[in-house]
Amino acid sequence: MSKALFKSTSVIIVMTMISRVFGFARDMVTAHLFGAGAAFDAFSIAFRIPNFMRRLFAEGSFSQAFVPVLSEYQKKKSHEEVKQFVDAIAGTLGIVLLGVTIAGILGAPWIVRVFAPGFEADGNRFHLAVTMLRINFPYLMLISLTAFSGAILNTYSRFWVAAFTPVFLNISMIAAALFLSPQFATPIIGLAWGVFIAGIIQLLFQLPFLQQMVLFPRPKINFQDPGVKRVLKLMVPALFGVSIGQINLMIDSIFASLLVVGSVSWLYYSDRLMEFPLGVFGVAISTVILPHLSRHHATQSEESFSLTLDWALRAVLLVGIPAGVVLAVMSGPMLSTLFQYGKFDAYAVSMARKSLTAFAIGITPFMLVKVLAAGFYAKQDMRTPVKIGVIAMVANMIFNVALIWPLAHAGIALATSLAALLNTGFLFYFLYQRGIYRPRDGWGLFIIRLVTANLAVAVFLWLGAGNLHDWVTHHALWRYLHLAVLLTTAVVVYFAVLWITGIRLHHLLIRERQLA
Repeated sequence: MSKALFKSTSVIIVMTMISRVFGFARDMVTAHLFGAGAAFDAFSIAFRIPNFMRRLFAEGSFSQAFVPVLSEYQKKKSHEEVKQFVDAIAGTLGIVLLGVTIAGILGAPWIVRVFAPGFEADGNRFHLAVTMLRINFPYLMLISLTAFSGAILNTYSRFWVAAFTPVFLNISMIAAALFLSPQFATPIIGLAWGVFIAGIIQLLFQLPFLQQMVLFPRPKINFQDPGVKRVLKLMVPALFGVSIGQINLMIDSIFASLLVVGSVSWLYYSDRLMEFPLGVFGVAISTVILPHLSRHHATQSEESFSLTLDWALRAVLLVGIPAGVVLAVMSGPMLSTLFQYGKFDAYAVSMARKSLTAFAIGITPFMLVKVLAAGFYAKQDMRTPVKIGVIAMVANMIFNVALIWPLAHAGIALATSLAALLNTGFLFYFLYQRGIYRPRDGWGLFIIRLVTANLAVAVFLWLGAGNLHDWVTHHALWRYLHLAVLLTTAVVVYFAVLWITGIRLHHLLIRERQLA
């Protein structure tokens, strides 16, 4: 792999790791103060809806359409033309977001009915979700503009800024939970205000870096700008592309709202643990390779395009498979160690464990979807991921209906994982069939070595974890120390087996001349 790819990916991983550590601290605070009951169910929906729309539109379809076009402008046009394009996008995106935000605030009751139909039978939970959604909805506009700024910074290889930005969300929510929530008759409303405040801080943090690059937007509403028209044209079919996982998670919330109180919260906390490897590694790799793939496409470097995809796939498997193994085997101990405090009791641990185990199956497919979809988006082919995404979404609904009754909330998580696996298979098939991706030599042996190393880790952790009862009954220090020893040793076992079976660093590298 080139030094540029390695450096950029490492920077994002480090920054995202910092953000996720603060995220775990945030979840520990909220679990302690609010538990997994009706109030947190309501907040989960009120927080997830604008986040869903942000990932679907801003970080999903918009970024995947905007970055390839901006990369092309960067390569082929003057800085002044790039600046005019950025200004036009800022104004056009801003006015659309303003309209959506106003509509969302006014239509909050109907939106909650759509995304959490089961809440209406519980009047308090429904009204609480509506109140917090109205507070949270402006966050959609703020964080979408932040994602727009971050896409510019990433295109110009300022990866660390956008990757570090989410730290402010976590800090803001922790501060709100500890100091603002006690000021409200219904404390969890303070947490919703923490989200709103975080949106302002995150946007303000990125703007000075755009100023340094002489790309600080001066918004101009111009739907007729050629670049804007290209982005909008690419956005429409991309809505169901790389963000299909988010759509499936919202479908999960709809089904979960029909189950017993606490189901939404159990899925939320298990999803948060799943998001750690996905956010740290999956998003980092896909974020880095999209601009690189876009530039290779712009310069018609098809071999470099395929080599970059090949490296990304190997990197994802090297991290994604053991992440899934660890979360599947250690789901109970990890949930107990991180969240079993205050109102989050042993029963909540046992319930969240079921859904986390099911989500673990989908971790590697979720990561692969982000990388494989980037292969299409870099070529400005939005239609193929859309068609595949629709198939995966329909499959997810079918799986939900089939699995929710025998497995309850765990069936919802399993349905999401199975849909992600289907999505991955189709994306890979079409990339390979069209000759866009051609695997390098050595894949067979690479897979055998990975399977061997992951089996060794699974057996070690299964023997070392013991019974969940031991974890939920021991004190916090014992849980932390025991988990730290097991996970640290598991990492050593994994890389030792990889080394013994013959994997070396150069197996994961692409030479600079190959990417030239």
